[in-house]
Amino acid sequence: MSGPRTTDGAAPRRATGAEAGLPPAGASRSLVVPRPGAHLLVHGEVPVPGPGEVLIRVAAAGICGSDREVYDGHRDAAYVRYPLVPGHEWSGTVEAVGAGVAAGLVGRRTVAEGFRACGVCERCRSGETSLCTGGYAETGFTEPGAFADHLTVPARLLHPLPDDADLRAAALLEPAAVIAAAVRAGRPRPGERVAVVGAGTLGLLTVQLLAASNPAELVVVDPRAARGEQALTFGASASLVPDEAAALHGRFDLVVETAGAPPTAASSCLLARRGGRVVLTGMFTPGATGIDPAHLSLSQLEVRSVFGAPSSAWSDAVRAFGLGLLDPAPLITHEFPLERFAEAVALVGSGDPKTGKVLLRP
Repeated sequence: MSGPRTTDGAAPRRATGAEAGLPPAGASRSLVVPRPGAHLLVHGEVPVPGPGEVLIRVAAAGICGSDREVYDGHRDAAYVRYPLVPGHEWSGTVEAVGAGVAAGLVGRRTVAEGFRACGVCERCRSGETSLCTGGYAETGFTEPGAFADHLTVPARLLHPLPDDADLRAAALLEPAAVIAAAVRAGRPRPGERVAVVGAGTLGLLTVQLLAASNPAELVVVDPRAARGEQALTFGASASLVPDEAAALHGRFDLVVETAGAPPTAASSCLLARRGGRVVLTGMFTPGATGIDPAHLSLSQLEVRSVFGAPSSAWSDAVRAFGLGLLDPAPLITHEFPLERFAEAVALVGSGDPKTGKVLLRP
């Protein structure tokens, strides 16, 4: 195995061959974060899938805010393990299988659940695999992720895709599964008034899935006008900035919060009608504005939160993707090779309204 090398200062273009640091035959590259603020592009041998595992050739891997938290060292220590190969949003092709896995999977395009749920605890047996009590383990946070040429995952976590699936777009099926979990929790019904708070990746995917439920209204709330305009192309009936949305307090049957901004949990509850439903999907940081308990009680709201996605939500997202109800491709604005990771991660969370989903393409 050759020694690691830093990726800082890589040329701002896609190089080829040895110039790009491509691995020799039989080798594989991994983007390793040994500690917050540092990264190395490591050349090693192609991983060998163990019993019950498959080897994936990564096609594309998305960088999200939680990956930026890992890189910056801001993720809760209980939910990350350094040194780490990040990458929990990905798609790829099965290249090899371990003992006990059907050989017919080789060559299949696929995604896979991130949580390494035990499958035997009470929560898993109840179908709540994202709440597994067997101990937290997740691809890209505690287990090697997809910022690499290859990764291995348990075959039981796979969700195979159609043979003609767009693997570039399929890399966003992990956040889509989170949204599928939120939509399940929200139980939208035809003809309801629905609001989505936030028009980032999660918010725009939410609009697509909720549009399929035939709402009477589907309003998106986001301070970024350009994101709101994109939501209209995804099926929203109106786009409002927060000040405009304040005039609609108490209007909506269902509100899905996706932003995770300090005020959005409380403001989402204000948008819901009495007896309405609110689903929180954003990852809030300490100090976020609390929900007013008096309002919660008097309004008889049903408030749910979502952390990750259980297996059932993954199935929903993959099915919607296959049917064309969910098309994440328009959300992708930037693509980089592994050796330009520094540029890619700098874009995520930069605040540039023109930056949507950023992909690494090994």
